[in-house]
Parts: sequence; structure tokens; C-alpha cells
Amino acid sequence: MSLNLYEIPVKQVQGVRGKKPEELLALGISTVGDLLDYYPFRYEDYTVRDLAEVKDGDRITVQGTIVGMPQLQMYGRIKSRLTCKIIVNSLFVTAVWFNRHFMKDQLQAGTEVVLTGKWDQKRLHLTVAESEFPGNANTQTGTLQPVYSIAGPITQKWMRKTTKQALTQYGDLIEEVLPQMLVDRYGLIGRKEAIALLHLPSSLREGQQARQRMVYEELFLFQLKMQAYRALNHDRADGVAHPLDLPVVRAFVRALPFVLTESQKNVLAEILHDLQQPFCMSRLLQGDVGAGKTVVAATALFAVVKAGYQGALMVPTEILAEQHKRSLDKLFEPYGIEVGILTGSVPERKRRDLLGSLQLGLIDIIVGTHALIQEGVNFRNLGLVVTDEQHRFGVNQRSILRRKGMNPDVLTMTATPIPRTLAITAFGDMDVSTLRELPKGRKPIKTYSVTHEMLERVLGFIRREVSEGRQTYVICPLIEESEKLDVQNAIDVHAQLQFAFPDYKVGLLHGRMAASEKDEIMRAFSANQLHVLVSTTVIEVGVDVPNATLMVVYDAHRFGLSQLHQLRGRVGRGEHQSYCVLIADPKNEIGKQRMKAMTDTNDGFEIARRDLELRGPGDFFGTKQSGLPDFKLADMVADFETMEQARDDAAELVRTADFWTAASYGKLHEFLRREHIFESELLD
Repeated sequence: MSLNLYEIPVKQVQGVRGKKPEELLALGISTVGDLLDYYPFRYEDYTVRDLAEVKDGDRITVQGTIVGMPQLQMYGRIKSRLTCKIIVNSLFVTAVWFNRHFMKDQLQAGTEVVLTGKWDQKRLHLTVAESEFPGNANTQTGTLQPVYSIAGPITQKWMRKTTKQALTQYGDLIEEVLPQMLVDRYGLIGRKEAIALLHLPSSLREGQQARQRMVYEELFLFQLKMQAYRALNHDRADGVAHPLDLPVVRAFVRALPFVLTESQKNVLAEILHDLQQPFCMSRLLQGDVGAGKTVVAATALFAVVKAGYQGALMVPTEILAEQHKRSLDKLFEPYGIEVGILTGSVPERKRRDLLGSLQLGLIDIIVGTHALIQEGVNFRNLGLVVTDEQHRFGVNQRSILRRKGMNPDVLTMTATPIPRTLAITAFGDMDVSTLRELPKGRKPIKTYSVTHEMLERVLGFIRREVSEGRQTYVICPLIEESEKLDVQNAIDVHAQLQFAFPDYKVGLLHGRMAASEKDEIMRAFSANQLHVLVSTTVIEVGVDVPNATLMVVYDAHRFGLSQLHQLRGRVGRGEHQSYCVLIADPKNEIGKQRMKAMTDTNDGFEIARRDLELRGPGDFFGTKQSGLPDFKLADMVADFETMEQARDDAAELVRTADFWTAASYGKLHEFLRREHIFESELLD
């Protein structure tokens, strides 16, 4: 949108008076440009319907004539029920208004009325949401009306009127930003027309046309930002070209207690190549649960430390930080590499000593939670930042850690496999490395879906595994009993299993425990001092207990597919055959499809593909802070083909010398300047 629309305060729109600018600001709207960018998420259809064509429960608009006197019942001073008979196409319909007693005088016999509401087919009742009298100004009858996401005192009616007024006042300032060749290539409607039709379509087809145009623009501009950033920064010599001692790194890899897979070797070669370049590495390392991402990251950290720099590994939980610290200590002990740990529960005195050692360079690698990005954490010579389970951290958190060094290289890891094309497209500023192979000797986990009626058989299965010296996880969706949800909770299940297995030690782990308690429980489970561990999803990420061979998930239909796959990945880490039992009674089709997907395949990438189809990317990545772009109109799954096309178009444009110099691309240069691309800022 033209830059000047974003410089015009929204209070300049007629009708935006009093507290309305503040109320709009709560929606993120401060300028006229913001208001016109605030698109409706659906439309209400006020087309008058024939009652013969509607179904019970439909939201409908009908036109009829009032017959008889309205009846009013008051319940106290405020609540009321107003009923009136109207005749619609020779049918007598009872119209019902709740808490609209003031309308009684308007409902005169013989008056024409247009009513919108919920239809009750059996009783011929219409529960009225909106009423109109034909002939009045601003009638909605026969139109599509936008529905906006609103809050506070702002009403849909006011929002519609204000947006319409903004288009009347400022619509002529809306300028085209897409190159004409792309508008022509795809037969897109003009920008001014598209924005007007998104807010005020006369038909659903028009609304779809306008959406198609603006979705392409949104995705194209996002991809242009990514492609321009890559073009300007990929060969920028403001990073550190680490002088790696490759023979020493190769000796470290040969000394590992296992042989790397071909996939691990290839990914490691890509990372080591990047570390030696003078530009900042920004690489996403993704791989299925158990694919061996950690040892790849550890080797990269080893290489950087041997080149004279420090490394940082940021993880989402204290349990995971402790585990990584232990495994890195074990790997690096023969090489004299000092590994520190910084979490929220480190005592103040120990923390001060740790921070001093870190700043002096006495600590080579620091492992920690978000405590690493707090003030006062300074490095002597930070060369590589690794973030594990990167979708748990917002882009802001990652960039704070990055700024603690002189543009250190960044490796982000995720065990939530993202379909590669989506990863390349969404993380356009990152290079993507994927581990597809599992280490040799790992047996596929056998997965079963059962109903709650089979609980006795499941308990027998647990008893069998434990009697053979193995351990079991039992996962529940809630900590305590909930009145709203009829699902198993960890505290109740823990009590039930203690009763069912009096000879076994049954532990309990959940997110409300203190970090020290959680750590104590996990240590006991890791040491085989607990036979069964009842837990919420706090064990989902990274914890490694090779002796655990059975994962039981209560109310599995309550979890997303990728989360279930993460949970399943907690077992199958040792030499024995492992199993996953999903206890579920899914009531809807999505729940049934999730269970089928889990029993069909162990492939995390296939699971991720199905999860995206079932849930959409917002749920898939968990939060708005996933690092994925938060689009106004575009949907990462539904509009994926458009995203790919926009990426190709942006890359093609950026490769032409003409793009960087021709005045015809002025609006795109303006957009890139607003996004600070020309200031060499990192996209984080």
C-alpha cells in the first residue's frame, strides 16, 4: 500500500472521534493504511431466502409482513422476550427477539420487515439477530456484509461504516505495487479495486477474485523480502570465516562411539563449509525424532571451539538443558572443552561465577534456556549459536542471542519435521538441511490405537514390559481434573497406576513442579529407579531414556499429530523393540484420521504433511512466535501453490539487473526500504 496511507492518522477518517482512535489502536490500527489492511475474515449473506430452500439451524434472511400484535415478556428489569407473527411466502412464522423490548412499538401490523437470524424448521421460529425495515437508509438487504475480528466497544456496523468511509475518502491514494508484467501474467485485478472488493464485494465470486489478488501480493512481497535479503547478504563478508582444523574435526568424528549416517555426513559437510565462509551462516537443521541432529550440532560446536571461538546451545526446557550438558560433557571430556550450563534455577552466586568465566572465555560452550538471552550474559568470543526446537523460541529471542556476538553463525534445529518445500519457502532467509535417515539398528516403533474399553489389556502390556526389566511412559493431557473436559489427568492416572502396580515404582511429572523436582524425577527414571512415569507433555522434547520401550498416551485424540509423533519418539532409543499405544475415542473425523496416520507410518515428514493438512500451520507450529510469517490473508497450506509461484517470481525478478535500478520498480524499492533490507539488517 502506498506509503502515505500509513502516515495518515486514522482519526482523519470521518466518524472516528472521541475514544474510537484508542479502540482501533487495540486492534493494531493507527493509520488509514492499517484500517484498509484490516480485512474481514468472512462475509454475512443478507440475500433474502425462500423458506422452502433452507435447512434447520441455518442463518437466514427473510422478508415478510407483520400480522397481529407483538407480545412482550419481561424477566426482571433488563431481560426480555419479544415475539411477533409474520407471514413469509404464505407461511406463518414466529419471530423472537431477546432483550430487544424497545422494538415493540416498531412492530406494527401490516409493516414490511426484513429479519436475519437462526431458523428453527420444526417450530417455524426465527431467533432474530438483526432487523430492518425496507425503505430505510443503509439497508443491508440483498448484500454481502464483511465480518471483522473486533473487540471492545467497536461494533460490526461501525467498522463497516468506517471502512467504507475510509475507502471513499482515501481510495484514490491506493497505488499498484506489483510489476505490471505479473498483473498481466496472472490476470489479476488492480490493487485499488481488490481492496475495495475485499471490504465491499457484491458477490462471493468478486470477494474470491479480490482475495486471490491480495494473497498473491502478500506472498510475493514476503518472498521478495527474502530473496532480496539473500541476494544482498549471502556473500556479505561481515561474519566470521572460522579457520577450522578439519583433520582434528575428522578425528573427533572417527572417535565417536557410532558411525554417522550418510545423511549426517552430508549435513555436517554443509555446516562446516558455511562456518569457513566470511558471511553469517543461517541454517535450519531439521530431522525426524532420533535422526541424530544433536551429534551434528555437537561436532559443529567442537569445530568452532577448536578454531578459538565459543559456542552457545539454547534449549526450551531445563530438563533438556541438563541432558545436553551431560551428553556434551561425555563427548568433549577427552578434549579439555569446558561446558557450562545456565538456567533460571542456577543459584545467584554460582551464576555470577559462571557469567564471569563466560566473559573471560574460560567456558567454551554454554548450554541454557532463555536465561542465556538475559542482560548481563556476555561472551568473550561467541562464534556459533545453536537453538534446539527452534519453533519454541520467537525470532526476537533468537536475535537477542545472536547480537551477543559479532554476527556469529546460527544453526537452528527442529525435530518437528516440516515438509522440505514448506521449510524452504517459509524460512526463505535460511538454508535448509534435512536428516532423512535414522541411525542403523533403530527398530521401527510398533504403534496401536485402542479405545478406553481396552484399558485392562493396556495395563497387562505395561506389566509385561516392566517385568522384563523395561520402563514405560504414560502421558495424559491434563495435570488435574477438569470439569470442562472429560479427559484423563496425570494426578488421577498416577493414583490409579500406583493401585494397579503395587510392586512397581510409579513416578509423576508435570509442568507445575519446580525445576529441581522435575530434574529429580527424570534422573530417577533415567537410572531405572522408576518403572512407570506418568507425565504431561513436558517430556515431549529430547529426553533420552534408552531403557524405556513403551509409550502409552491417554486421550490421544486431544493431541496434534506432530506432538504425538514427538511423544512416540521418546521410546525406541535402545536395542529392544518399542511400542506406542494410543488410547483414544475420537468423536470427529479429524481425530480418527490422526489415529490412522499414527498407525500407518513412522515417518515424521509424512506425519508433518498430514498434520499440516488437518490442523493448518498456526496450530502446527504452536504459536504466533513460531518464526513463520503471520499473514493477513494468506494461508500457508491452502495457498501453498501460490507461495511457491510467488517465490519463483520474486527470485526471477531479483536476479535481473534491471530490478535494482529501474524507476518502474520504485514501489518495490520503497517496500524493501521500509523492511530495512537495504540497511543490511539481519532478518531475525
